Parts: sequence; C-alpha cells; structure tokens
Amino acid sequence: MSVGQNMLNYDSLLTLTHFKGHAMGGFGGSNKNLGIGCADGRIGKKMIHSGDSGQQWGIVQEEFMERMTESTKATVNHFAGKIAFINVLRNMSVDCDCAGTGAKPVVTPDVGIVASLDILAADQASVDLVYALPEESKHDLVERMEFRHSMRQLTYMKEMGMGNDRYQLVDIDNSDKIIDAQTAVQGIKGTWAGEKI
Repeated sequence: MSVGQNMLNYDSLLTLTHFKGHAMGGFGGSNKNLGIGCADGRIGKKMIHSGDSGQQWGIVQEEFMERMTESTKATVNHFAGKIAFINVLRNMSVDCDCAGTGAKPVVTPDVGIVASLDILAADQASVDLVYALPEESKHDLVERMEFRHSMRQLTYMKEMGMGNDRYQLVDIDNSDKIIDAQTAVQGIKGTWAGEKI
C-alpha cells in the first residue's frame, strides 16, 4: 500500500475514529479510518477505489470493502503490537464527516466510546451497539450499512486474521462490569441533544 510519506517515521499509532455512516463504506469505523486515511492521495486512494478499468471510483460494495481492508492491514501490520483503536459513537449521521454541513442530520443517540487493541473487536462492537439501538434511532444508519454491504469489512478482517469478532464490553463507569450491547444502549436513555429520548 502506498501511504503518507511520514507514516514510516512513527513507531506506534493511536487510532481515534468518529464512528458514523459512510457513503461508500456503509459505516466508518477504525478500519475505514485507517484504510482510507493512511493511504496517500495520489496512489494509495486510487489503488483502493479503482476497479479493473483503473478509473477512480470504479468499484463498489464488497470489492471496495476488501480493498479498503487490505489497505488497513498494511498499516496494522506495520504497527503490530504498537497500535490501539478507539471508536467514538457520538453524533452519528448516515453520512461521513467529509460531507460537512451537507451531512444528513443526526438521529442516533450518543452511545459512548469503544476502545481495544483489536481492530476487528472495536469495529464489531461498534456495529453491534448500533444494531442494539431502538428501531427509530438506528433505522437510517443500519439501512445505509446494509445497502452498502458494509459487513464485508468485518468478515474480511476476520478472514485476513486481523482480529477477533468475539469481545467483551467492559463498562468502566460501573466497576468494570462486563455487559452486552443491549444493556449498554439501555443505559443511554435520558437526555440527548437537549431532548428526552
């Protein structure tokens, strides 16, 4: 993978990601953040987005998920044992932050923060937390993820040995209690964006 020229100057990496929807990836977690974000703009991003025709934006769906994940694997392998992943599930729109003010409005409540030394566990837990939300809160984001075939990110990371899709959620606000995704999202009911949910 062709990456930003200064990345090789570092010996560790902390990945801080705003988890949300994404126009091509369905969702943007740590995998998308690294796969697209670390690829350089001239060659790397073209390697991810072009199909056999070599045209920019030439691929979609599963092939895009696989190429993006392959890009991520290059970065994860480079920093092996010296990389951590944090996904912030807050202000989640179906659109990527790159949409700026044109992004669809946020309809999903703030869930919290997922952190792991395992990229697959971090992204899998984040997706599971979204799916555990009430239907009216998750509908738009889940529809985007499913329509874009984004679960291929997770299955391909597993196939490539990039981590484990089995994890434990540890609630650090409650004596490090181990909880499931459904219990985690039940704790978010209350005030959000100035309104009761």
